Amino acid sequence: MRGVFVTGTDTGVGKTVLSAALMLRYPDATYWKPIQTGSDDDTAEVRRLSGGRVIDQGIRLPDPVSPHLAAQRAGVVIDLDALQSRDSNGAVVVEGAGGVLVPVNESQVVADFMVQLGLPIVVAARSTLGTINHTLLTIEALRARSLTVAGVVMIGDRNADNRSAIEHYGKVSVLAEMPRFDPLTPDCLRKWAESLPKDLVT
Repeated sequence: MRGVFVTGTDTGVGKTVLSAALMLRYPDATYWKPIQTGSDDDTAEVRRLSGGRVIDQGIRLPDPVSPHLAAQRAGVVIDLDALQSRDSNGAVVVEGAGGVLVPVNESQVVADFMVQLGLPIVVAARSTLGTINHTLLTIEALRARSLTVAGVVMIGDRNADNRSAIEHYGKVSVLAEMPRFDPLTPDCLRKWAESLPKDLVT
């Protein structure tokens, strides 16, 4: 499998919008959200914003809670091995559920699925207070599993001090800084997506 895995330092940080931007930057890629909880349809939002190819298949659970708990409430067990068995031709932008250590079943977390896929990781991080700790912890958890961190995208108002600290202490590149778009339209996102590196999704 080729492409990237988009994770976040927190829920609601902006992974879906970043994934849509990556789809606009790399129109030959395919988007996939393997695990979705809650009523929000991130796949539909990426389709709306990017107009790109998406994979609708995956685990879809109605309760807006951690995947392991949503699965328990629905009377199912999330099997990461079964999720992996999809067509991997071409590059893919995979969006994770929540953060790196979010549990998906009784013994596995999202990071275990990242290891199975073997994709480089793009970390979506807030630009505000607290992001240094959250981002460095995320990077540490990824590297502890020998995962490649492709870089960080900071989301929100620009903060040069936080960016500098993340790059210095995390020994990682901040690939881009994405504002909060209001309104969030395909056109404004497409224009911003041009700032993303050319060779991130290969």
